[in-house]
Amino acid sequence: MKFEQFRNLFAAVGAAFFLLLVITLLFAYFSGGRKLSMSDKVAVVKLQGVIIDPTEINEQLREVAERDDIKAVVLRIDSPGGAVGPSQEIYGEVKKLAKSKVVVASMGAVAASGGYYVAVAANKIVANPGTITGSIGVIVEFINAEELLGKLGIKGYVVKSGQFKDTGSPLRGMTDAERKYLQALVNDVNGQFARAVADGRNLKLEDVEKIADGRIFTGAQAKELGLIDSLGSLADSIALSAGLAGLKGKPEIIYFEKKGFGWLRTLVDESIARGISNLTGLRIMYLAPNPAM
Repeated sequence: MKFEQFRNLFAAVGAAFFLLLVITLLFAYFSGGRKLSMSDKVAVVKLQGVIIDPTEINEQLREVAERDDIKAVVLRIDSPGGAVGPSQEIYGEVKKLAKSKVVVASMGAVAASGGYYVAVAANKIVANPGTITGSIGVIVEFINAEELLGKLGIKGYVVKSGQFKDTGSPLRGMTDAERKYLQALVNDVNGQFARAVADGRNLKLEDVEKIADGRIFTGAQAKELGLIDSLGSLADSIALSAGLAGLKGKPEIIYFEKKGFGWLRTLVDESIARGISNLTGLRIMYLAPNPAM
């Protein structure tokens, strides 16, 4: 092979290798939150809508935990709460994250019930003066369609293995024994909520129990009660998190977004939480009175 041919081949291989390297670097940069930049960062993770499925946000929180370049996290909450189990799962993930990184909960329009439950796992909580928060409480709802079915000439039958197996059935009314059973269930789950608030906010349990009756508060009222740390915006929360993490200057910010059709998913989640589940019986919720707030 002549020297000129060898030189051309070497140049072609080098160009191909360089192009491949550039493509690889760009792919790594634009996927997973710009991982190539080695400067210290603040991550903003969003919790939006009714809490039904914790999978996606918990994956984001775990990714944040694994990244050495992310020194602080702002959990932006715009949620009226949702199902008990998923709310507790996100709370647990935030609590683990707060042991290794600075986590600041930033409340938007509403961060109530399950949304507030998640917030108390953070190191600090910031809300706007008019944010709707609190709603420390539990609700169980179901429908009784017995009379309607009777008017339509429809009669339902149930075969069950125990007294309480069909509690909350839309086919009949509730017995006194079932009401006591459900009230005990609600009281237990509400106690779990109150203990989480007392632990996260360094409050006396008896003081939390006095306001754990479902009532909502403004951000300003919540600050007076010790339910949040300070009043401020998302920008204020980012600055606070950077300061607590010891970052100098203006931090680089990474936004973790929900995948898919955000507004449509939120609408579907709220429909599931407020409507569809009514057709299948009981649901135990950390959910504020009106998710449209």
